[in-house]
Amino acid sequence: MMEFGESGEERPERREAEAGREPSSLSFYDPLISPWDESLAPASRDFAGAEDPLFAFGYEAGLDAVPVRELGWETGPVALPVYQQPLGAWRPAGYQPPYQDTEGLSELQRRLRAGTITVPRPQRRWAVTIREVVETLLLALLIFLAVRASFQNFKVEGLSMVPSLEDGEYLIVNKLTYAQIDLSIFDWLPFYDAGNNPVHHLWASPARGDVIVFRAPTNVDRDFIKRIIGVPGDTIQIMPDGNQVLVNGKPIDEPFIQGITTCSRGCGPWTVPPAHTNESIKACGSAACYFVMGDNRQNSSDSRQGWLVPEENIIGKTLITYWHKGGPELDLAPNHSVSLAAGE
Repeated sequence: MMEFGESGEERPERREAEAGREPSSLSFYDPLISPWDESLAPASRDFAGAEDPLFAFGYEAGLDAVPVRELGWETGPVALPVYQQPLGAWRPAGYQPPYQDTEGLSELQRRLRAGTITVPRPQRRWAVTIREVVETLLLALLIFLAVRASFQNFKVEGLSMVPSLEDGEYLIVNKLTYAQIDLSIFDWLPFYDAGNNPVHHLWASPARGDVIVFRAPTNVDRDFIKRIIGVPGDTIQIMPDGNQVLVNGKPIDEPFIQGITTCSRGCGPWTVPPAHTNESIKACGSAACYFVMGDNRQNSSDSRQGWLVPEENIIGKTLITYWHKGGPELDLAPNHSVSLAAGE
C-alpha cells in the first residue's frame, strides 16, 4: 500500500523502502516532491543552492557525512564539490554587503566609483627627453640674454686709467645703472601729464666720479673707459700751475689721479650745457652731455680735446673687476665721489 503525505504525494520514505534502501534521515525539503516536514529536517544544510557557499550560514559542525539531495528520479547520493562541503568547527563571521550609500565616502572614493579617474597613457621616453632638452636650452638662452642685457664684461686696454685700472684688467659693467623710461607712454591716462621732460632715470643718473664705459664720440666703433668730471650745467677749468681742476669755480679733490693735469689745447673753461636744451643738442647731439677725463692725466685722450660724451653713448657704469695684475682678484670698481671743496 502506498503512503501519501498531506498534499496527496507519495512520501519519499515509502519510495526508498520499495527500492530496498533504508529511509534517509537527511532528506531535504523540495516543494516539487513533498511538503516541509520538521521531523525530516537535516542537521546540516545543502550548499548546492547557496549563492556563496564560502559565506553561507546555519550549518552545523562535526558532521560525519556529506549531505545529499534526494530526488525522486535519483538512484543514489550525489557527491558535493569541495567548495560545498561543510567547513567543520570554523564559522565565518559573514561579510558586509557593498556599501551603497555614497554620503560617507571620500571624494577620491566617489570619483573612483564614478569611474572619472583615468590613468594617462605613459609618454614615450624619447619624446620626454627631447622636450626637457629643448626647455633647458630655451631657459639657458633666456638667462643668457637677460644677463647680457644687464651686464657686460670689458678688458682695459691702455694706461689712461692708471693707477685705478691697469692695462689688461677685466671688469664687469652694469648696463642698467642709467636705465631710462619715457613717461609719455602714460599720457593716455586721465589727469596725468608727463610734462616737457618725460624721460627719467629709473635708478640713477651719471654723476661726478663714476667710471663709465662709452662709445667714443670720435669713433663709435671704439669703447673708452673714463671718469666723469662734469655733468650737465657744470663749468670745468684747469689750473696747470697748481695741478688743480675747478668745477663751477671750486677745486675738486682727486686722490685717485696720477701725474699732472695738463691742457695742451687750452685749459678752459669748458661749459657743459644744461640737459634737455638746444645747446646740449648742438654740443653733443644729445639731451645730456658729460665731461670726462682719465685718471692718468698725462696719458689720456678725453674731453680736454674738445668733445663731450652724449648720454646715449654711455654703455654702463663699472661694477667690479675680476682680473687684476695677472691674477683672478675680485674687487669693486674704482668709483669715487668727486666733491667740491666747499661741499655741494
